[in-house]
Amino acid sequence: MAVPNRYFDLIDQTFYFPQEGFDIEDGYLAFNGVPLIYLIRKYGTPLKLTYLPKIGSQVKKARNLFTRAMKSVGYRGKYYYCYCTKSSHFSYVLNEVLKHDVHIETSSAFDIDLIRRLYKKGKLTKETIVVCNGFKTEGYLERITALINDGFENVIPICDNMREIEYYEQHVRGKCKIGIRVATEEEPNFEFYTSRLGIRNADVARFFHEKIKDNPKFELKMLHFFVDTGIKDTLYYWGELKKAIKLYGEIKQHSKSLNAINIGGGMPIRNSLGFEFDYKYMVKEIVNLILQACEEDEVPEPDIFTEFGKYTVGESGAAIFSVLDQKLQNDAEMWYMIDNSLMTTLPDTWGISERFILLPINKWHNDYRRVNIGGLSCDNSDYYNSEVHESQVYLPAYDPGADTEPLYLGFFHTGAYQDSISGYGGIKHCLIPSPKHVIIYKNSQGNIVDKLYQPEQTAEEMLKILGY
Repeated sequence: MAVPNRYFDLIDQTFYFPQEGFDIEDGYLAFNGVPLIYLIRKYGTPLKLTYLPKIGSQVKKARNLFTRAMKSVGYRGKYYYCYCTKSSHFSYVLNEVLKHDVHIETSSAFDIDLIRRLYKKGKLTKETIVVCNGFKTEGYLERITALINDGFENVIPICDNMREIEYYEQHVRGKCKIGIRVATEEEPNFEFYTSRLGIRNADVARFFHEKIKDNPKFELKMLHFFVDTGIKDTLYYWGELKKAIKLYGEIKQHSKSLNAINIGGGMPIRNSLGFEFDYKYMVKEIVNLILQACEEDEVPEPDIFTEFGKYTVGESGAAIFSVLDQKLQNDAEMWYMIDNSLMTTLPDTWGISERFILLPINKWHNDYRRVNIGGLSCDNSDYYNSEVHESQVYLPAYDPGADTEPLYLGFFHTGAYQDSISGYGGIKHCLIPSPKHVIIYKNSQGNIVDKLYQPEQTAEEMLKILGY
């Protein structure tokens, strides 16, 4: 007998489905053409996976958007795609990113050690542009300077404060390319008025004239602008971008070497099947805005740099769990208990209430019900009970006593920041281990291949870290 309220029908009626990256094959969910039930049966759960081909497609998509927008309006500057390493430092990510003629943005001292390792392996060259961002510690300053002195000719330290430049003055041999980060105002609902990062707008011109303009050691190359919430079609974003472009025009009139504006902050990724964002419109508006401002100030339009981290790697990741059991705690609240902790495996879900695409792998033709998802830890915050589009979660109903196959759940587009925030392979809350991690790539024949990158963390590994 047909089920009147199938989970499949709920999704099909609410969203356009199937859609890019998600489809149903033989009753099971496929992610970018990969049958997830195959991975579950091969590796078990909990399981994290990274689908590497998505990284390259994101790079190509952004590059095409900017180059086409520039061509359509006669923009004479170039476009440079930088990968923001802090979103994921893993070697398999950097190796994939650098296959696509991408440049690098760093945030801390050890990022420079990573640059040197990649150089030794032939993954990047001394001509690769390295944008060095963030507040600089002594170790970070030393490593940046050593990189410049070793002939990495396109290292661009971005001055986060006015004293930083003194270190390069004293320690860099020969000339040094330099950038300035402009402190932007935060969104109106934020706790602070102005970002703690960068040099405040009112001081930038004075800093340039006093420390850079007539100093033969320095060559100003880039004005850096960054909005923490990323590229969004809001009055706040357009207002901050216009201020940065105006400042670029003012300084460009006194600096021949300044030829780049870095618009920082990434583009959003899909966090719901109902996600809507007009990438083409946003990119064209950004390019138009910069072009018009430069024409008004009668200065050449700059090269445009972006630093896309989450956009680059976010949509390549997923985390898959088994539902161990269900618990009806009162008349209305049904809990699906999963075989890992959301707090440790997907820390953004409780840390900043981030929401990801949540879908079952199987049982799409079952009836559905409203549920709460509970993690294994004993912490009250280890749960997930709302989606982007509504403040509740619906998943297939099932009978754990009668069903031979457990219900499997997947959180998708989790590829950015989760591992670095949770401390990959370290000590986890309640000693719940890191799940196994599978990498998926395409071989030279274009066939999909999977391999185990890291097995699930063992008790012995955690006890060793704890000194037992």
